[in-house]
Amino acid sequence: MQKRTRNILFYSTIIGGGALFMYWIATKGSLLETDRNVILPHTDRTQWQEFLHTIVLNYSEPLAILLAQILAIILVARLFGWLANKIGQPTVIGEIIAGIVLGPSLIGAYFPEFYTTLFPEHSFNNLKMLSNMGLILFMFVVGMELDLKVLKTKVHEAIVISHASIIFPFALGMGLAYFLYESFAPLNVPFLSFALFLGISMSITAFPVLARIVQEKGLNKTKLGTIVLTCAAVDDITAWCVLAVVIAIVKAGSVGSSLYTVLFSVLYVIVMIKVVKPFLNRIGELHNTKENLNKSVVAIFFLVLVASAFSTETIGIHALFGAFMAGAIMPDNKSFRHVFVEKVEDVATVLLLPLFFVYTGLRTKIGLLNEPGLWIVTGWIILVAVMGKFIGSSLAARYVGRQSWRESLIVGALMNTRGLMELVVINIGYDLGILTPEVFAMMVIMALVTTFMTSPSLGIINRLFPNRHPHTHLTPRQVEGTFRTAIALGNAYNGKLMLNVAKTVFESMRNFLDVTVFHFTVGSNVNPMYEENFYEENFRPVLS
Repeated sequence: MQKRTRNILFYSTIIGGGALFMYWIATKGSLLETDRNVILPHTDRTQWQEFLHTIVLNYSEPLAILLAQILAIILVARLFGWLANKIGQPTVIGEIIAGIVLGPSLIGAYFPEFYTTLFPEHSFNNLKMLSNMGLILFMFVVGMELDLKVLKTKVHEAIVISHASIIFPFALGMGLAYFLYESFAPLNVPFLSFALFLGISMSITAFPVLARIVQEKGLNKTKLGTIVLTCAAVDDITAWCVLAVVIAIVKAGSVGSSLYTVLFSVLYVIVMIKVVKPFLNRIGELHNTKENLNKSVVAIFFLVLVASAFSTETIGIHALFGAFMAGAIMPDNKSFRHVFVEKVEDVATVLLLPLFFVYTGLRTKIGLLNEPGLWIVTGWIILVAVMGKFIGSSLAARYVGRQSWRESLIVGALMNTRGLMELVVINIGYDLGILTPEVFAMMVIMALVTTFMTSPSLGIINRLFPNRHPHTHLTPRQVEGTFRTAIALGNAYNGKLMLNVAKTVFESMRNFLDVTVFHFTVGSNVNPMYEENFYEENFRPVLS
């Protein structure tokens, strides 16, 4: 008997015997019901109607609603992100619009039954918790993508430009708060709290969005692109530190009452830098590849993330600052950071972060701006935000960085990008009761407009100020040759050996030889902040 036939007979015997035994047990068991008052469910519905009724009951379960929401959110967010890319805008623009489309401003206004079915009010808390987890992971990634060693080499020029781009809009935002306070601030909110939050909301630059725009425009290999990225990174660090202080003041009610919160925050930062960071550096040295980055090591770093976020939330400066700080103190080893970012980034940005955009969209009620006067106020908010960030950054780049007017204006246009970071800040303000629903909607529109205008602004600047001096590239260009060869290297030492081999083999045609050296990274992309260091580590030794 063949093995296949024997297996079929054995399988049939097991299944058939098991079925007969269960039927016999069920029959015998029904006899035990004789002395019991067993009530069987009775319904007038047909079997098909009963099935549909079961589907409706199952959908009303919180888990089913949440899964349906995630499905709809990811589909719509990816669609609008794709459309945004098609018109030359960053993906985040499409995701913000997707949140507004799914919220009460559009779907809720024109398809209220569908909206309440997909987003019943009792499901908001689940969506909020998941979106906050996505934000915590995202801020952790943002912190990891900041290369503090790169910042140290360019810190003096970057600090002046970055801080000017914070002080100008912050001051203008507080000035605007003076005129908006009586009409738009909640009755129980002090002027200082309202003014500080309006100021910090005007001062944010979205480093992740800016980095992608710089990369897409081909500026990441230029001196100007490096300066902009460094300024944005310094801006990110400074703005989050300022935001932590602002939150402390708002929660305490006054500057004096917030001193204990600020002191504990400083102590927390010292412990993270002086105690936790050296410990993590040692782990990073021992586990810097995918092969030896095991689950126990990953668990240690996630414990640091959760503990840091918990600490800052408990202190009173928000969990997102703790997540950002946990990312910033990750091991200096860039190989480790790259491997770890890849483990976290896709889950954070593709699965969980769109939930935050939609949660923001659910809170954004553009229909509240139902008077011309409210749209005029929105216009003033956008104007103040653009003037403060654009002018502050441009003037500082011109007179401190000694850039041309063209390059200075490009710096201003890029630093005016707000995107996701702006939404994070205004959501915190909304949760703390500082911003009313009307002001919240205005600020969401401002975030959308200032991010959307970045690419068109760069185009206008390039037309008004033609580039008479092409950007100096940070990487050498190979001379055109008639005989071309390519070398893929794993490390600088092997690359140097391969170049020597190529020189020996092709000695007779060295004047007509064009050699291209490749280094392929594991993963999908390289953070623009790391590119100069990446070149120095992997290519400079080969060419020296």
